[in-house]
Amino acid sequence: MTADAGPAPTPQACVLIVDFGSQVTQLIARRVRETGVYCEIAPFQAAEAAFERLQPRAIILGGGPASVLDAGSPRVPEAFFAANVPILAICYGQQTTALQLGGAVEGGHAAEFGRADVRVLEQSALFDGVWSVGSSYPVWMSHGDRVTRLPAGFSVKAVSENAPFAVASDEARRIYTTMFHPEVVHTRDGAKLLANFVHKVAGLKADWSMTAYRASAIARIRAQVGKGRVLCGLSGGVDSAVAAVLIHEAIGDQLTCVFVDHGLLRQGEAEDVVRLFRDHYNIPLRHVEAADRFIGALEGEADPETKRKTIGRLFIEVFEAEARDIAHDGRGAPEFLAQGTLYPDVIESVSFTGGPSVTIKSHHNVGGLPARMKMKLVEPLRELFKDEVRALGRELGLPEAFVGRHPFPGPGLAIRLPGGVTREKLEILRKADAIYLEEIRKAGLYDTIWQAFAVLLPVRTVGVMGDGRTYDFVCALRAVTSVDGMTADFYPYDMTFLGRAATRIINEVKGINRVVYDVTSKPPGTIEWE
Repeated sequence: MTADAGPAPTPQACVLIVDFGSQVTQLIARRVRETGVYCEIAPFQAAEAAFERLQPRAIILGGGPASVLDAGSPRVPEAFFAANVPILAICYGQQTTALQLGGAVEGGHAAEFGRADVRVLEQSALFDGVWSVGSSYPVWMSHGDRVTRLPAGFSVKAVSENAPFAVASDEARRIYTTMFHPEVVHTRDGAKLLANFVHKVAGLKADWSMTAYRASAIARIRAQVGKGRVLCGLSGGVDSAVAAVLIHEAIGDQLTCVFVDHGLLRQGEAEDVVRLFRDHYNIPLRHVEAADRFIGALEGEADPETKRKTIGRLFIEVFEAEARDIAHDGRGAPEFLAQGTLYPDVIESVSFTGGPSVTIKSHHNVGGLPARMKMKLVEPLRELFKDEVRALGRELGLPEAFVGRHPFPGPGLAIRLPGGVTREKLEILRKADAIYLEEIRKAGLYDTIWQAFAVLLPVRTVGVMGDGRTYDFVCALRAVTSVDGMTADFYPYDMTFLGRAATRIINEVKGINRVVYDVTSKPPGTIEWE
């Protein structure tokens, strides 16, 4: 879904979203997808090239941290305003649109961050069936500068206390601007405002579905791969499993799956993967026992980034060895390596405006493979969010127990083990994690919770168990609710459940004498839970 992600599945009904660096740009994409319309995000530096490639039917200009008053701050390509394509400009997008079309923006006024109320002055196509003239509605603001003079042809539609042009538009040119963020849940009916823009202003139909995506993705895989062979790395999670089944449907026995059992998996997960692919789908599968190699390389390693890079390097080495071995079967060497990269992997790994996010997914080869591999990446899920991958998995007929399983990162338990990695600590964590998930399932909460796992903290505490003193590890339990994996909140367990799970872990897992529950949330733009 980024500017270099390849042809869009349905370019005739595409919305281009321009990212100026906002941490919630991905939420705009989620809301547009929810309307049944395909969209892609492009960083502002590549927006013009993306426009030429996609020929979008509508453009959404997102927010960003810069000030339009600063020299060198991002701008909208002038061609966008001359293209006669509907435009929705949000926050920074509103400010640069106003400035570029002849209006004025000033700093030094009272800022608005967080909740604000807007009062509707005039009817607008954005408000149709959602907001009424004369009424006020809560929205989410995040701005210091503000528009102080509208360009010619624009009229004000709504105001807030510190934004005299909270909504302003040139409806003849189909350019709509908002100072607030309609994409966040704090804006009342914000998703409906976006739907009005997509459907009523731009006239796009809700015709993008997993059925359509499946067909177009298969066509793209066949076009990319041709007669070549593909090696698919299975991690044991939903993403790589869905990618493998999709690719197998596209190219059949040109695909060989490689499941690397690195010794960092949850209890029973290796057996589940082998059973699914060998017994249920009959997809060629090479099961590589590599626990000694991975754990040996990680033994004692405490730095989380080194752990990730070590695991990523070893995965590549294993795939290289498997590719060489497969090449001896007389059918030629694999030319492609497939993996289940998702859109959140991409946007958390490639910083559009600079910054530290490039290291967040360092175990993934999101930016490409080492040159020595001489293989090309096949990433058929690169444009999808997590919930869309699950929907695609159901479309492909994967068992619900597999499609609905919680996300599990490629580095596995190594990143659920802060501090040095040892075989003993891995086994302690694996047992505690299994008990925790068992209790979640017994309570009927597994499908309600998006992700849950145990973490073995790098601290020991003194405790008394029976008549003896112990000096053992602390286990932290986490559980979050989410839809797309980009934002999340902790799950509000009742104390009865937590007490039951904690008691079982302490009683049944030697090496743990204390259990805590983590109530950390994940706001937009932050890293994954580790």
